[in-house]
Amino acid sequence: MTEHHAPANATEYIQHHLSFNQAANGFHLDTFWVALVLGFLFVGIFAFAARKATAGVPGPLQNFVEMIVEMVDSQIKDAFHGKSKVIGPLSLTIFCWVFLMNSMDFLPVDLLPWIGQHVFGIEKLRVVPTADVNQTFAMSLAVMLLIIGFSIKAKGLVGWLKELFTAPFHAEGLVMTVLLAPVNFAFQMVELVAKPISLALRLFGNMYAGELIFILIALLPFWAQWVLGTPWAIFHILVVTLQAFVFMMLTIVYLSLAVEDH
Repeated sequence: MTEHHAPANATEYIQHHLSFNQAANGFHLDTFWVALVLGFLFVGIFAFAARKATAGVPGPLQNFVEMIVEMVDSQIKDAFHGKSKVIGPLSLTIFCWVFLMNSMDFLPVDLLPWIGQHVFGIEKLRVVPTADVNQTFAMSLAVMLLIIGFSIKAKGLVGWLKELFTAPFHAEGLVMTVLLAPVNFAFQMVELVAKPISLALRLFGNMYAGELIFILIALLPFWAQWVLGTPWAIFHILVVTLQAFVFMMLTIVYLSLAVEDH
């Protein structure tokens, strides 16, 4: 059994809550397992709602699921100008999965770490996957691969490669086209790389800051936790939802741009 000990001071308490449960190779086990469980939770809830769906008077769960699906569908119709059978399920998955991962911030700071330590012998546990930059970068890199895939599907491999060297600066004549090709390629690479970086850092920064504030509030006396924690938690509902929405919307916009010609 792992020997448990309480943090000696505020600094150790903060460091303890900001430390990951790492494997020998540095892999963050807590981020992986929490994100995986939440992913299956999302799939399970929506699959259950789909099986129980009725054409008659819908129940609360069906109403809730239909509301989310309609919201995502309306955003796709407004922002995505191509045709794809993937964009709908992808956008829905992104919004719900990121929202669930963000929402782990609403649990009491010490609840799951205490359970992990005293029940499962896990010394360290971070429960907000999106406060881990590895998780946000993994998702944003997947979006970048989708951008490339959507571009190739819409324009063909040759058309996509041609666009890399001929946009955004178009030129008349072979000589000018060749001279501008390195500049165009550099701009295209900057644009392509900037998208996943901005996606990852925006989500990570907001969720890490929120997690840190909840940890600091947990250090206060019990009465102060309620006085300060309650309004922050209410405000954080907006942050959690907005960050999931922004990640979804930017993904839709980026994929829409990928299927359009310059």
